Amino acid sequence: MLNAPNAAAILFAQSAVSLSRSELRWELANIAAAVALLSGALAATALFFFRRKTHDLTLIYFGVFCILYSVRLLAVRPSFRALFDEPRAFWNYVDWVITCTIILPFGLFLYQLADEHLRRLLRWLLAAQTAFSVFGILAAALGVNLAKLGIANNVMVLGTFAATAVFLAASKPPSGSRNPVSHEIHIFLAGFLVWGLFVVHANLLGLKILAGHNVEFVGFLVFVACLGYVSANRTFANEERLLAINKELEIARRIQSFTLPQGVPSLVGFEIVARYVPMSAVAGDFYDFLCVDEKRVGILVADVTGHGVPAALIASMLKVAFASQAAYAGDPVRVLAGLNSALCGKFEEHFVTAAYLFADLEKSLLHYSAAGHPPLLLASRAGGDVREIEENGLMLGMFPEAAYSSAEIRVRAGDRCLLYTDGLFEAKNAAREEFGKARCKEFLRTQLDIPAPHFADALLNNVAGFSGHNSAGAQEDDITLLVLDFQ
Repeated sequence: MLNAPNAAAILFAQSAVSLSRSELRWELANIAAAVALLSGALAATALFFFRRKTHDLTLIYFGVFCILYSVRLLAVRPSFRALFDEPRAFWNYVDWVITCTIILPFGLFLYQLADEHLRRLLRWLLAAQTAFSVFGILAAALGVNLAKLGIANNVMVLGTFAATAVFLAASKPPSGSRNPVSHEIHIFLAGFLVWGLFVVHANLLGLKILAGHNVEFVGFLVFVACLGYVSANRTFANEERLLAINKELEIARRIQSFTLPQGVPSLVGFEIVARYVPMSAVAGDFYDFLCVDEKRVGILVADVTGHGVPAALIASMLKVAFASQAAYAGDPVRVLAGLNSALCGKFEEHFVTAAYLFADLEKSLLHYSAAGHPPLLLASRAGGDVREIEENGLMLGMFPEAAYSSAEIRVRAGDRCLLYTDGLFEAKNAAREEFGKARCKEFLRTQLDIPAPHFADALLNNVAGFSGHNSAGAQEDDITLLVLDFQ
């Protein structure tokens, strides 16, 4: 008794013998085209998964399109069918399913290339083709004659290609426009035109209007070469643009690093430790100092809504505005009012929360005011408690008439203050639970004895461990932390 592989080999040999030399050449040509298409599809898919910096979907749509076409090309070849024990009805059904669905990845590929006006039209086209695909597959599964369904598909394909051609013609720039059709579109149109002629010929054969061999795969190979060029070109061009953007972001990061203090003021009996942890290359958090003398200093912490370059630009504006408040450093109310006046009307979709603390070490007094900012945390070594001090007015940059007030706080040796942005306590774990102010306060209360630099690092590590930033978790907000120790 022959085993299955040997039987399949014999069937394949018998099938090959039953073919004439010209028919065998035709079989080999079709199989070679299918193998070439599969190779191109696998190369495109590999390129998509191994070079995913741009997430351009044209490559994956191109790969799926080629895979479906090559499988269909093989499924209709008698020599390929002879390798398997499946009945003819199975292969006819495979051919039909692919015929119904193959235009969808092609439409999605075209959707990636089109402008917004053409995309609206393509959405309707894709919806119609999807509906036809579902109908065709279900009808075939329910036993409807595939020959009749094939005629309906021929009409659908011809109509789709005609509509696509009209859409592409409509996408040309209007007369007088200075934006010419891109090189990618020219390549796509050339390949599409060649393949379209072969597709029309194949469907006219299906409708018995013409006679002869179906040579659609020849036009498809030309079209695939054009699609492959467009897909690869888009991928590498997008990567080049991404590299340029990353380079610009790195320059912006360096510039922003110079807007932040290069060090902290050194005052006798007063230690300041600053930690700045941006979410991305550039951030909207900001802190700065106004030094009056060796006993008095003003400290500002601010948080611009949003992230990235827009927030960083506003933070740069804030630095200039804050420097102009040096004459009023000892008056938190005037400092915040001045910042608000300088920022109002400069932007529409953003605002700034801020806290300003003026420390007078000679009198052991703090003057504190805030604008929509999280409260100051003050830990007392003598009392062993942690207080929240909140003296908030409206956020900066939105209301010209905003008014602010200040609180006066007496401090003692051994007290520790925390100024921070909300990224510290809003960090979330996998269960979407926030780190919260309660954990911040408890950590502050129990870690008063460790030096300020070690305390700042330990608190940030604690937050990172809670939220997963130390592993695969992505930081969701910028974090700025200032630890102030009164010695």
